[in-house]
Amino acid sequence: MEPYLWWRDGIIYQIYPRSFADSNSDGLGDLPGIVSKLDYLAGLGIDAIWLSPFYPTPDKDSGYVGTLADFDRLVAEAHRRGIRIVLDMVMNHTSDQHPWFIESRSSRQNPKRDWYIWKPPTPLPPPSLRDTSPISEIGNGGGREGVPNNWQASFGGKAWEYDPATGEYYLHLFTREQPDVNWRNPEVRRAQLDAFRFWLKRGVDGFRLDVFNAYFKHADFPNNPPKLGLRAFDRQKHIFDIDQPEMMPLLNELRLLLDSYPERYAVGETYFATPEKTVSYCGPDKLHAAFSFDFTSANLIYPWSPRYILARIAERERIFNAASVWPTTVMSNHDLPRAVSRYIPGEDDRMAKIIMTLLLTLRGTPFLYQGEEIGMRDIPLKRSELLDPPGKKYWPIYKGRDGCRSPMQWDDSPNAGFSTARTWLKVHPDFCHRNVAAQQADPDSLLHFTKALIALRKSHPALRRGEYVPVAATRHVLAFLRKSGAETILVALNFSKNEKMFSLPAEIHLAGRLLSSEKNSASNSPQEILLAPYEASLWKIR
Repeated sequence: MEPYLWWRDGIIYQIYPRSFADSNSDGLGDLPGIVSKLDYLAGLGIDAIWLSPFYPTPDKDSGYVGTLADFDRLVAEAHRRGIRIVLDMVMNHTSDQHPWFIESRSSRQNPKRDWYIWKPPTPLPPPSLRDTSPISEIGNGGGREGVPNNWQASFGGKAWEYDPATGEYYLHLFTREQPDVNWRNPEVRRAQLDAFRFWLKRGVDGFRLDVFNAYFKHADFPNNPPKLGLRAFDRQKHIFDIDQPEMMPLLNELRLLLDSYPERYAVGETYFATPEKTVSYCGPDKLHAAFSFDFTSANLIYPWSPRYILARIAERERIFNAASVWPTTVMSNHDLPRAVSRYIPGEDDRMAKIIMTLLLTLRGTPFLYQGEEIGMRDIPLKRSELLDPPGKKYWPIYKGRDGCRSPMQWDDSPNAGFSTARTWLKVHPDFCHRNVAAQQADPDSLLHFTKALIALRKSHPALRRGEYVPVAATRHVLAFLRKSGAETILVALNFSKNEKMFSLPAEIHLAGRLLSSEKNSASNSPQEILLAPYEASLWKIR
């Protein structure tokens, strides 16, 4: 078996800095706060931390502020504990307060004008030829307003913002305060790649690329074709505003840069991810990995059953294996409702242990979102409490991302030990009993189970690099093998509130239990397991 490789065999822990730990009592998480929790993270057993953006920002999409001195200390202290650092690189757009954009919008003649995507208004058709129906507005580019084409912004409204001072529109695929840069400009390309070099020289081990496949837009800016959908953004096939062929040479160039340093890594956030699209961007001369989000959403519906999960795993295994691409596994992150909030009513953590078992035993790099190890739930919010731009725009159809971004729950002191000041977003009311300190004191807690799973993964190559072999998916039970050389491990999960007797195929014989979420789980014979309600268990196979 190949030597241990941190980004492939390890576990990456995502930190949302604004909500992790506040060191200076201003209600906002910060980099020194993360430093103060590195011993906790090392004790958890993770291999790397992925930091969501902490760069200076006007805060239109919940960015964060830190200093280079703070960052350098974080890198040094993390590395001293054997923890790698992965940075979030938002390279599709900047703030409208960025010096580049301030120059760009100052005049049409400014040298940085072409660093962003500017277009003149489209001439209005004669009144007799204008179709004012909602569908035609989407199809013809909203010609009544003279926008360059019909593209829509993901966070609501048209993707074009008019600048009266220069008489042109600029493109923004997200909020109007986030203008898209022009990656076709060679100077922009050099400046963006220099940003990677800057962080590599400071000791950064890897990068997560935010919506990387949106960097390039079609050079002619044609209208996107219409389709059925709820929002205006959803009523388009996104053919010309993302996934352009110019992305591939850029990934080749970025990979050459990364490979000039030892064991550096890039993982992409695939916009409108499918397994097929995801693997197309990965390979020896492209990204090391990209997110396919196999277990998070399906058209805003979250099925959760053994048969659904098995089907998702099978599709992923087929596509990623054929392409020789290493997968990633994500159950929760800063943009999604937490998995426990999607699948579990109330505060019962037995199903949370099943979720954690899947995350840490499937083939692929697990990405563990902060608080997932203690089963943090999304916070309930009123519309007046929302801060997230798309949540404000689309309430109540879409309630935004604030729910999964609440402060980390460290203990039962005021504000869950996150801060001594009023927090930027409210703390979940369950923090008095759901917190790190309480679960550290409880040997049956989700936190202890997570640590045990991580330790098991580290000590058994089959769980890190082994082949995935499906065994069964009934209405209530999911079982699969991980096989590597002479080692085979069975993972058995009971999704039912009742006990289930699970009979193994004739060729599989149990040799002993490695771990169970239940104290009293039992094997009646080498080929039968009596699974307790919501039990997750791992077994040696002889």
